[in-house]
Amino acid sequence: MELQAVVSTLESGEQDTVLKVLQVYNQEKSQCFTFEDEEREERKKMAQLLITFLERELQPSCQVTCLESIRILSRDKHCLDPFTTKEGLKTLSRHAGIDYSEELIREVPDLDVILESLKCLCNIVFSSAMAQELTAQGRLVVGLARRIKLYNERSLPHDIKFFDLRLLFLLTALRVDIRQQLAQELRGISLMTDTLELTLGVKWLDPYEVATEEGLLPPLPRQETERAMEILKVLFNITFDSSKREVDEEDAALYRHLGALLRHCLMICADGEDRTEEFHSHTVNLLGNLPLKCLDVLLTPKVRPGSLEYMGVNMDAVSILLDFLERRLDRGHKLKESLTPVLNLLTESARVHRQTRKFLKARVLPPLRDVRNRPEVGNSLRNKLVRLMTHIDTDVKHCAAEFLFVLCKESVSRFVKYTGYGNAAGLLAARGLMAGGREEGEYSEDEDTDTEEYKEAKPNINPVTGRVEEKLPNPMEGMTEEQKEHEAMKLVNMFDKLSREKVIQPMGVTPSGNLAPMENAIRSIADERSSSDSDLGLD
Repeated sequence: MELQAVVSTLESGEQDTVLKVLQVYNQEKSQCFTFEDEEREERKKMAQLLITFLERELQPSCQVTCLESIRILSRDKHCLDPFTTKEGLKTLSRHAGIDYSEELIREVPDLDVILESLKCLCNIVFSSAMAQELTAQGRLVVGLARRIKLYNERSLPHDIKFFDLRLLFLLTALRVDIRQQLAQELRGISLMTDTLELTLGVKWLDPYEVATEEGLLPPLPRQETERAMEILKVLFNITFDSSKREVDEEDAALYRHLGALLRHCLMICADGEDRTEEFHSHTVNLLGNLPLKCLDVLLTPKVRPGSLEYMGVNMDAVSILLDFLERRLDRGHKLKESLTPVLNLLTESARVHRQTRKFLKARVLPPLRDVRNRPEVGNSLRNKLVRLMTHIDTDVKHCAAEFLFVLCKESVSRFVKYTGYGNAAGLLAARGLMAGGREEGEYSEDEDTDTEEYKEAKPNINPVTGRVEEKLPNPMEGMTEEQKEHEAMKLVNMFDKLSREKVIQPMGVTPSGNLAPMENAIRSIADERSSSDSDLGLD
């Protein structure tokens, strides 16, 4: 249908005729996601007429058709101006039943009208900074929060709940002020935690342990999974800085309550492998936002028949996180986005919980037996993580190294033993530990246990590569002392030339364990010796 004909019909304003014309237009354009530039002005005019037409008293079927047309037009980022006005957004939010008002909403709109309006708002908010600004000013999040709070009392269809949550996710992702408003003024963490609990359909066995109503762990149905993932994304947005700040006992109890639900999310699966992976991914992302002291809820549940027990503690959740990490490693896709959240979560859990660290070390860094291959060669979890320590992406490299370092109780000698000095050098240089030593941390004093194979091979292990190297012939064998001195001077001159031409810069380790240009390192060592001599009263 010609766009001009649709515009002319809208200008006439006859409801029945407009309904018929828009139904034909919607059917033709239902799968249209690209638009011709020549008709842009006509589409803008149509968009303005649709908003004006929607203000009239219309039958619900006509409202739905009109909103479907708005949804199609909202796919064109160049034609959003008529929708991104205070009046236009108020019209759409009123039809969605979420218009902020001090009085109660005068009438509950038709459910199909609500759904189409929410879809329109999602498109417009996603594509327009002006719409985002106006929805913040219009306090749209308050109307959304009011309706979400009533999910337990009102029987709303899945699609409406889903798009409520999708719109809330977009608003909190795109606007910091809305994020803060939901978290603080509207007590969003408590609200969304209650909504997640309702969606999962759980009951409490103990203060921080949940189970399904049937006491089993069947797959979460598709619709509940979709809503749960939107809730997890909203919670991620509004708890983004929680792990970095101190929380009082009241907030800690709230985060532990949420953490117990997230543990339950890890323990259940969704409908299908890919959906389960996505569901667990959002769960891991959110767990990483919880205050560190609240992660103890991962270990809280009692050991029951079928549970994985270690040192008297239920390690089911930690084991699932480790399996999740290994699957992400094997997939090898978008490593930064897929690996860093779970690596950071496991690192911090291991740092604050001794049982978690010892369990992870037993699984990731078991006592060394294979000392013939480099630490990065092989298919064990240790090999895969050591390979990441020289990854091109700095964040991935740092996270993998930090995880292994914590499992080694931040001991340089133990870290080098499992990874090789060459792989470990990046983290040690960044920490100022090139000269050895140990970071300050609250770790037990138990010693690392060595296998007989390791003890036997230890004197022959090259600390740089982390393996037993084949003995190479001595290149200076048979040379006279003068020839050796001549070769040594040639090497010195070559290094000197490369250094003067700025091809390389010789580095040394300062007494504090940091890397520094060689002349600075030598000066630091000389200064330290001079200071030491003066303290002893030596001339």
